[in-house]
Amino acid sequence: MKESLQARLARAKALLEGAECILIGGGAGLSAAAGLTYSGERFTTNFADFIDKYGMTDMYSAGFYPFKTQEEKWAYWSRHINLNRFLPPALPLYKSLFELVKDKEYFVITTNVDHQFYKAGFAPERIFAVQGDYGKIQCAKGCHDRLYDDRSLVRQMVSEQKDCHIPADLVPKCPVCGRDMEVNIRKDMYFVQDADWYRAAERYEAFCEDACQGKTVLLELGVGFNTPTIIRFPFERMTYRGEGVRLIRCNAEYPEPIEENARKTISFDEDMTAVLQALR
Repeated sequence: MKESLQARLARAKALLEGAECILIGGGAGLSAAAGLTYSGERFTTNFADFIDKYGMTDMYSAGFYPFKTQEEKWAYWSRHINLNRFLPPALPLYKSLFELVKDKEYFVITTNVDHQFYKAGFAPERIFAVQGDYGKIQCAKGCHDRLYDDRSLVRQMVSEQKDCHIPADLVPKCPVCGRDMEVNIRKDMYFVQDADWYRAAERYEAFCEDACQGKTVLLELGVGFNTPTIIRFPFERMTYRGEGVRLIRCNAEYPEPIEENARKTISFDEDMTAVLQALR
């Protein structure tokens, strides 16, 4: 029989209060629960012209659309980036999460590229954004390892686009090799990991090494099986190997742990916002 919600909340709250370290793993489900949904009304309201022209069904699959020109591609991507990275403030769910852990020794690893952890107040030196950042662009072929802020360019693209195209003179070109540029998100072998990325990776590894020696809570939020080798599988491994490590998992679709970690895991498939509010 499944343990009651109140019982699970009580156990999870006790674990968080007694934890020496808290490692947060944030996936796409966390941002979706916070309001950054990629389908439904939010998509149809903001991309009606692209839907009519290209038959798009959601923002996620639209990211793989084979646009024929850079002018079309950047018209879509600038709107996507602006809507999901620059326009939203720190969302309540992320702020609630920060309030839950701000007085603890914490670290964040996330596959999300929307910058919400930073906006909510989490210390930048305690965040490892593995998959990149919508707010940066790079050489499409990764000819060098520098990233470039795209805020002003994106906003200009959004304001000047017509008929699902941006002006040709706004198409970004690599300042080193002269080829096209891309959003800095991991989607192929050319993803640029700059010096800041490697420093964040080193801090994450150091935190994990220390955390696994003591009383640590792994707080896994909205992590499914799209890229499970980044957060989900490592969290299961740390839970299994660390004597004092416990896993709290919030996931509407895939809440259950592996069998070996069943006694060290508290799972929630209930509304994430309500769960985090109750834990506070």
